[in-house]
Amino acid sequence: MTKIGVIGAGYWGKNLVRNFYQLGALSAVCDTDADTLERLKKEYPDIKFTQSKDDLLNDGDIYGVVIASPAALHYGLAKEALEKGKHVFVEKPLALNIREGEALVKLAGKKKKTLMVGHILQYHNAVIKLKELVDGGELGKIRYIYSNRLNIGKIRTEENILWSFAPHDISVILMLLGETPESLFTTGGVYLQHNVADVTMTNMSFSDGVRAHIFVSW
Repeated sequence: MTKIGVIGAGYWGKNLVRNFYQLGALSAVCDTDADTLERLKKEYPDIKFTQSKDDLLNDGDIYGVVIASPAALHYGLAKEALEKGKHVFVEKPLALNIREGEALVKLAGKKKKTLMVGHILQYHNAVIKLKELVDGGELGKIRYIYSNRLNIGKIRTEENILWSFAPHDISVILMLLGETPESLFTTGGVYLQHNVADVTMTNMSFSDGVRAHIFVSW
């Protein structure tokens, strides 16, 4: 039986814990907050709990690791898990810069392990249906796509709004078009916190003339 370990059981991680438990795949949960672990122990008494990631990463029975930690920790935890020979599911964003993201992809290939980012909207029934309509030509030739994601969610302090919100929209647009953009640029504004953009506009241009824009704001 596939055994999964979850690192991070807070704001979003608790949902992953619940789902993997319901699938019968959850083996262990790691979180640094003792109170969080105590609450979860009451719900899942047959699961192992630890405050040390090493307990989970060094467990030879755990096949894959799910990472739902703060974004700044994604790269380090994913890298360590891959080096330990685990398959990795990491919540978006994969990393907070391109260099680290590319390094993880390269490492996963070297280790022959799956590295998956939690782009949840790609599995939403509405998005799947939209993809069918696009591929079937029912919408005609796609010329332009725009996405507005505004006034929702938790205001982050580690990653800016581009890294926090826009990955959802980028993943859907790339899925719908089946290609990557030839050019991309983003502008943003800082209003609520020092040096953390909370409003951004991203523009993408594709080889066949399709344009897309993504406007995100907390």
